Amino acid sequence: MRRNLVAVALLGFLASAWSANAASLNIVALGASNTAGMGKGNHPGGVPRSQAFPAQLEALLRAKGIDAHVRNAGIAGDTTGGMLRRMDGAVPNGTQVVILQTGGNDAREGGDAAANTAQITSKLQARGIKVIMLDRPSAYAPASTRDPDGEHYNAPGHAAVAAGLLPQVIAAAGK
Repeated sequence: MRRNLVAVALLGFLASAWSANAASLNIVALGASNTAGMGKGNHPGGVPRSQAFPAQLEALLRAKGIDAHVRNAGIAGDTTGGMLRRMDGAVPNGTQVVILQTGGNDAREGGDAAANTAQITSKLQARGIKVIMLDRPSAYAPASTRDPDGEHYNAPGHAAVAAGLLPQVIAAAGK
């Protein structure tokens, strides 16, 4: 009887360890137009959401055998104040990693990007969510991958951003 209990306990432990490793990696890309893929107004450049870096990052993670879901919570023209206000709805429970792309809209709108970014980061970390800052997509994508508007990336630019983020996401997720 005791041997059966030990066997059952061991099987339960192995099953829970397997399911923890097999669980999906949930990522949210929270940001402005370069996260959304497209601009608006005077700067409508960019790509469809299916070619934006969140979709391309998901494809790269899956190609590495990681069951990942990358939710695109980018809104063209958004500011860090807008991201802070919509963060709870945009970042559902179960999210492990947030890629935060703050953009340059605060300068145009008069927002306090530093204070808002600090609040966003603090609130996400309090929920146990790791934050990867993407405040300079140009660190990954050269100027030649920008659309003629000079602000938004074309498909190869989004691919470069996704490839640049890949090792950070894998490290943050512990995969």
